[in-house]
Amino acid sequence: MSTSRRVVESMADLVERNAVLHANELHRTFDGRRSSFAQFAARSRRLASALDRLGLKSQERVAILAMNCAEYHEVYGACEVASYILAPVNFRLAPPEIDWILKDAAPRVLIFESQYASVVEKLRAELPAIQHYVVIGDSVPPWALRYDAVIDGGSETGPALAPAASDIHSLMYTSGTTGRPKGVMITHEAMLALGEAWSMELGADLGDRILLAMPLFHIGARSQGYCVTFRGGALVVQRAFDARVVAETVQRERITQLHLAPTLMQQVLDLPEIDSYDFSSLRTINYAAAPMPRTTLKRALRRFGPILINGYGQTEGSGLSLRKAYHRVEGTEQDVARLSSVGQAIYDTAVKIVDEQDAELPAGSIGEICLRSRQNMLGYWNNSAATIDTLRGGWLHTGDLGRMDQGGFVYLIDRKKDMIISGGENVYSREVEEALMSHWAVAEAAVIGVPDAKWGEAVKAVVVLKPGMAIPAADLIAHCRGQIAGYKCPKSITFTVDLPRLPSGKTNKVALRQQFGGTAA
Repeated sequence: MSTSRRVVESMADLVERNAVLHANELHRTFDGRRSSFAQFAARSRRLASALDRLGLKSQERVAILAMNCAEYHEVYGACEVASYILAPVNFRLAPPEIDWILKDAAPRVLIFESQYASVVEKLRAELPAIQHYVVIGDSVPPWALRYDAVIDGGSETGPALAPAASDIHSLMYTSGTTGRPKGVMITHEAMLALGEAWSMELGADLGDRILLAMPLFHIGARSQGYCVTFRGGALVVQRAFDARVVAETVQRERITQLHLAPTLMQQVLDLPEIDSYDFSSLRTINYAAAPMPRTTLKRALRRFGPILINGYGQTEGSGLSLRKAYHRVEGTEQDVARLSSVGQAIYDTAVKIVDEQDAELPAGSIGEICLRSRQNMLGYWNNSAATIDTLRGGWLHTGDLGRMDQGGFVYLIDRKKDMIISGGENVYSREVEEALMSHWAVAEAAVIGVPDAKWGEAVKAVVVLKPGMAIPAADLIAHCRGQIAGYKCPKSITFTVDLPRLPSGKTNKVALRQQFGGTAA
């Protein structure tokens, strides 16, 4: 059977289908390097073959530690045409956090950019599972292989490790509430379901171009880009977010799809010369990752037109969407109220609100948001207890509290595990608290999110020191930087003699948010 007539059952089938049907169409452009769908498939097969020759077996892991680059997509591609599992690593993490993820995923191969060589070298002795280190860049240490040399050693026919629909496609690590990230197992079948459903929400098609300015280790950038290539559209990849470069790229490359967290959207809108750019090519802007303040939403609609959607989901599964037609700023009272929702269930997804006993609640009642979808994860890697708890009854229990109205619109009430969203990145307060508590002078610590004009929310710490102890706030923040990623560290610290308590003895974070200007709920 020809490739164009093959039923798409795995990501490998999709890569090959696009290579035939859209062979010479643009697949990706990065820093002046442009690649067609046929070229992407050939490079993916060649890299997969090279990994096979290094001894990689079916469903063994390949980790990547890199900023956005052309090679990132090739590594994704290699793990799609073969039955390897890709484990992206957040490059913003501190060395102990990177070490924990690499030990948990236990990859056979680690591919990393040369700028991280010193970090990797210090961790090597603790990572016996890794047999091959592959470097992207010109500076290659003696214990590693050069990426270009590895890929040149492969064959364009690829390896004989074709994946099945039920095979794991990737381990996407998400922050843990106790400082331990969880590896979300996403199958080929789930990725195909995601592409099918979200390409419909985006209105994606052949000829589309999506600008990816958010990091590719994140499910957001990965999923949004994939949903466009699912339909034959192209990826325009930015090394890292820069508001002015985003605006310039939209104009120069005639971008049709844009994915930005609300805080990043605000930075684009705040450009002094914002009205001088030509944004007429844009057809869809997805501002997923956090709710957008009403004032920012109105500014965005005025500048870009009625092309915004809001997507809700998690690394573990998806999802909900507030579609373009429901962005009615000047509509009825109900229309305006629904602007603060995260929308309705998307195609092939069911949603319900449940109580603590998992009984479904009527419209308007507050409870946990649960999702059922083919997009949902298989479970958590090496964490069966969390898997059983999160997927009980066949539903993804999001940990988010919300309510649903009669029209199926869902409203977030509280965020999972005291999560803070700063610059589109999730920060869990417990993780930051543990970093603070690891300092010898700290007796207690509570962390909340407070409003911030640039980042949406900033991490705020309230700290009780041990008797007789004193330490400058800057020194305590510096201590945290040795434990966790910089973006997770407190932006400010207030010292106090005691923390407010609930009757149970737990810290009253509602009171802290009220005191320091955060959200009371």
